[in-house]
Amino acid sequence: MADYLTVMTTTDDAEKAEALARGAIQARVAACAQISAPVQSVYRWEGAIETAQEWQVLFKTTTARYRELEAFIEGTHAYETPEIIATPIVTGGADYLAWVSAETTEG
Repeated sequence: MADYLTVMTTTDDAEKAEALARGAIQARVAACAQISAPVQSVYRWEGAIETAQEWQVLFKTTTARYRELEAFIEGTHAYETPEIIATPIVTGGADYLAWVSAETTEG
């Protein structure tokens, strides 16, 4: 298993995206979060095909902190079922990854 992850979620508002990003950094469950906006999402929800404008938030974290980040997103997110997708970071700059580790260490 990889030691580092990128974790993506989406939300329906720029301020909500920034609040998620800042909250995760404050809680040290992510070292960095990038907000991309807007994206057009098409999905099926409760039997109907929906289209919505959303903001993507991409967090960088360690595998050790993933469960805490997931719990933070689920507990803070306005969506009933927020998108939470984690992708392993296979390789990266040693200094950057060391920074991710340092920034997600509690205390």
